[in-house]
Amino acid sequence: MEDTVDPRWRKSSYSGNGGSDCVEVGGRGGRVLVRDTKNRTGAVLEITPGVWRRLVDQVKRSLAHGRPVFARALSR
Repeated sequence: MEDTVDPRWRKSSYSGNGGSDCVEVGGRGGRVLVRDTKNRTGAVLEITPGVWRRLVDQVKRSLAHGRPVFARALSR
């Protein structure tokens, strides 16, 4: 049975200003959902809140230090 609860999608505050490089986040069943704004019917990343916090912290640190956002995360 498909879960029909609306995850209340919202655009990430870190999305590009032009709107072309956007992700949206939502929540359902204690999980954080992430999808591409340009492809709303495509794949959805479903992660735990703890993983989401670590991801957001990594992005913030990378932006503060002028490094590519995922360079360090991918090198682990």
